[in-house]
Amino acid sequence: MAASNVKEVLPTLDSTSEPPAVFDGTTRLYLNYQCPVAQRAWITRNYKGLQEKIKLVPIDLANKPIWYKEKVCPENKVPSLEDDNKIIVDSIEMVKYIDAHFEGPALLPQEAAKREFAEDLLAYTNTFIATAYASFKGDPAKEAGAAFDYLESALEKFEGPFLLGEVMSLVDIVYIPFVERVDIFLKEVYKYDISSGRPKVAKWIEELNKIDAYLDTKVDPDFVVQMYKKRYLVSHQGQSSN
Repeated sequence: MAASNVKEVLPTLDSTSEPPAVFDGTTRLYLNYQCPVAQRAWITRNYKGLQEKIKLVPIDLANKPIWYKEKVCPENKVPSLEDDNKIIVDSIEMVKYIDAHFEGPALLPQEAAKREFAEDLLAYTNTFIATAYASFKGDPAKEAGAAFDYLESALEKFEGPFLLGEVMSLVDIVYIPFVERVDIFLKEVYKYDISSGRPKVAKWIEELNKIDAYLDTKVDPDFVVQMYKKRYLVSHQGQSSN
């Protein structure tokens, strides 16, 4: 099920699909349309105007082609980026690689202070995600609140609506796919608004939603709600009843 507002929907490849001509000089982003980690590189590609330079190859995560592990990515991880006879699987490294090796707007500012803060924010991403997602089984105001208070504070450091100032950066791209999903789920299931009392977060989300490179990658909210209910709430209830 592809996101309802994706403007670039390609056939999803599964175990019955033929492989592309891998390592033939074409740059390919292997992804799943619903995956937040994959969304990072997808936004980056779109923002830099690389739709013709980096080909999307959607992969069915539940029924991956055998050739994907054999010919493309021995670790069998999605997303991955194929370029210049190599494969990159770390999503943050992927974003940095696309920014450094392809034309288009730079996603990291030149100022040393901003670059240093960018590295601090990138280092915190796993903690942010773990804290925010923990709220699905606990107290959203307490668990997710800490994560979004951190984000609110980070948005106060530089002048402008984005994490590094006036222009969207690599750091915004790394955070927004997860913020998007947490926001959808907490609003729907817990009636908790992550931007309530956090004007910087509210403005940040508002400004990001004006950028086509991001809008074209947004996930179907119904898909998020149903998937996370199944993944977090059902298993949690089952454990509680034992």
